[in-house]
Parts: sequence; structure tokens; C-alpha cells
Amino acid sequence: MIPDLEIPLLRTFVAVNDTGSITLAGKQVGRTQPAVTHQMHRLEKALGKPLFEGDRRHLTLTREGEMLLAYARTLLGLNDEIRERFQAPDIAGHVRLGVPDLYAAFLLPAVLGGFARAYPQIEIELRCSRSIHLHAALEREEIDIALMTRQPEFEGGTTVREEPLIWVAARDCPISASEPLPLALLPAGSLYRQRALDALGHVGRSWTVTAVSDSIAGLQAAVHAGLAVSIFPLCALSPHVRRLGRAEGLPDLPALEIVLQRKPSGIAPAAEHLAQYIVAELSNAPS
Repeated sequence: MIPDLEIPLLRTFVAVNDTGSITLAGKQVGRTQPAVTHQMHRLEKALGKPLFEGDRRHLTLTREGEMLLAYARTLLGLNDEIRERFQAPDIAGHVRLGVPDLYAAFLLPAVLGGFARAYPQIEIELRCSRSIHLHAALEREEIDIALMTRQPEFEGGTTVREEPLIWVAARDCPISASEPLPLALLPAGSLYRQRALDALGHVGRSWTVTAVSDSIAGLQAAVHAGLAVSIFPLCALSPHVRRLGRAEGLPDLPALEIVLQRKPSGIAPAAEHLAQYIVAELSNAPS
């Protein structure tokens, strides 16, 4: 019979996978390299299956290791949520959170769900808009905190993560190198739009804008219909689209910086708890 699995072993297992290194995993979980190796041997012995293959410099998961990884992330998430719930002070309040609809749809659902369970007395009001508009709303103190794409004119804020940008198209959409690339983009002034056009200009690829939308739903509609190519953050990649790249003659795109900012006059404890929770969850989440 397989014994109950220990949370510290699973946490170290996930760290080894995410860092790809015994040494880096040890730094992440606060253990020495021999201790991490010993933990992985204990975990493999408990399950009766090898979890890694390759040498220490090129660790890869076995099929059993890949299966365990999904379960381990779920168990660790529940464990951490339980700890947060019972450690959480009894804080109540109303928080106005601004976020682009793209991040609201692909980055925040699990985070907000976990926060709501840990802090059931905190009510969250969502305002979805482009980052430039959210920044202005913060300055007017119409919202308390905002999760945004850093713009050149933004100052301050807490860096949450760097999000890779990718080219996407419908799965059966042909891409011709001899014709202008049809694009679905956010309106003028968007950093996403600027990054796409700058990258195409750098490699001399001709393009034409065939669809403009202020929301991710509009861009998705144009892409799914096969009308255009667009750029999405990696977190928005779905089975309905395919990722494009150098094979289609498209240049690499620089990553975007996602930041969390607070309104200038300061925020209440409820908003500060949400801000710290979002930063912690998204900073640790795999890209």
C-alpha cells in the first residue's frame, strides 16, 4: 500500500520540475542539494515509480512524474489555501480592482477564487479596461488597485511577472509569406499593437490591419474565424488557435511586464491583502 504523501516532498518535487535543477530547487525550498536528492528518493520509493530521468544537469520527468506533477500542484494549492484561510485575519471591506479583460479571463479566475475562499468577507468589484485607462482611473482614485501591462509612461508599482508574447492564428488558417500579414490588433496606443508592428517592421514583413478590437473577445473572434493573425500573451494560448513563429517568417516578440499599482493616497487593509495575494500567486505561477 502506498503511504500518505508528505506535502514537503511534493513541494520539493514541483520545485525541481519548475527550476530544472536540484540546486535551484534547494534554494527555493530552503534545503541543501543532498537533502533535495534524498527527498526525491523518498518520494520515488513511496510511489514505487521513477519520477525523473536524465542526469542532474538535464532532469526530465518520466511519464509517472508528469502524472504526479498535476496532482502535486492541486494538492499544494489546496494545502496553501487551507493555511491562508486559517491564518487570515477577519478582514472585511470592499475593493475596487482594475484589470484588462485579457488578464481577467486568463490569469485571475483561480487567484480570485482562492482569495474569496480565504477572505469571504472581502467584496471585490472588478473594472475591466485597457491598462492606459486603468492607470488614469487610479490617478483619479476611482479604483483601489490595478493589475496592468507596464507602459513606458508608468512609474512605480510592483512587478508581478514577465509574460511572453506570441503570434497566434486559427488552426487551419494559411499564412502566406508573399502576401501582407492580416492582423487583428488592439486600438492605436496599445503596447501590444506597438510591439507587433515594431517587430514586423524590424524584419521587413508587410502587414495590413483587418480587425481592431478594444477587447480580447473581439481579437479572439477575428482569429478563430481565420480572418487575421494576432498577438496574445502566452497565458491566453488555447487549443482553438495555433502558435506561429519563425517557421512562418514571424519574428520573436519581447515579453511584457505585468505590474500591480495602488491608488496614490493609499489603500485600506482589504485592498492591501488582495494586492499582496495577487502578487504572490501570479509571481509563483508558471508562465
